[in-house]
Amino acid sequence: MSLPLEGLAAVVTGAGRGLGRAEALELARLGASVVVNDFGQPGRDGSGAASAAPAEEVAAEIREAGGKAVAHTGDVADHQQARDLVELAIDTYGKLDILVNNAGILRDRMIFSMSEDEWDSVIRVHLKGHFNTIRFASAHWRERSKEAGGPVYGRIVNTSSEAFLAGSAGQPNYAAAKGGIVGLTTSTALALAKYGVTANAICPRARTRMTSDVFAGFAEPGEGEVDPLAPEHVAPLVGYLASPAAGRVNGQVLVVHGGMVAVVERPRVAAQFDCPAAGGVFGFGELDEALSPYFASRPEGETFAAAEVLGLRRG
Repeated sequence: MSLPLEGLAAVVTGAGRGLGRAEALELARLGASVVVNDFGQPGRDGSGAASAAPAEEVAAEIREAGGKAVAHTGDVADHQQARDLVELAIDTYGKLDILVNNAGILRDRMIFSMSEDEWDSVIRVHLKGHFNTIRFASAHWRERSKEAGGPVYGRIVNTSSEAFLAGSAGQPNYAAAKGGIVGLTTSTALALAKYGVTANAICPRARTRMTSDVFAGFAEPGEGEVDPLAPEHVAPLVGYLASPAAGRVNGQVLVVHGGMVAVVERPRVAAQFDCPAAGGVFGFGELDEALSPYFASRPEGETFAAAEVLGLRRG
């Protein structure tokens, strides 16, 4: 019996540790050949001996389990290095079918204390990093589609966050980057659908090295218990979205953690106000009459942010 991703080639960014590692291992387990990307060079272990780069270690782990994997240690936020990553997949496996964008960093700070570098670095790695890999992967799929004379196989899984959905006060850079990723995802989904490519975004909640401070207040699992914040809760959804079974899933945002997947509904218009004045040009008075009573009737403190997503739990 063939595996769901057998014969497909995948790239997973930020896959040297944590969530990306779990995703790369899952794709390989499902049959994909994987390029494991993580920005980092070989270091030293606790004894001072040389150790492999994280991407190399994960690639070796996949190969030891009988799968196919190569490592890439470049920075996806660098345009040329992202091109090299996509080309490595094509040169190694003859094509690219699946792109999982996971690479990211945190530089948390309140908006009134954030430095320019803290803003720029997070936007660069998350949002530009997503764009860079999609830019070159999409060109590959478009060219293949032209050669084939019809749709080809392509799957993009991007990584957004509940920080964007709920509005994380201490993460304005991260929330903005993750919101941008959703916009990038929906735009990409519409642009590439005719080529047979889907693009979706996940909002995972996982306890990793990057999020250790974020989830410091969450209880650790007891002995014999499964951690609801384990990355392994997220990886199967990525495997599903990368598979032929998810062919009709496109331009979606899904929250996933702890044995639960929630599909987020798109924004809808809550109210419309038409100008009563001749010529249809609002003045201050008309806006005051229309909008002030409306917002006075709504719950105090309610904003566009959907804080209720933070309360999602397995039912």
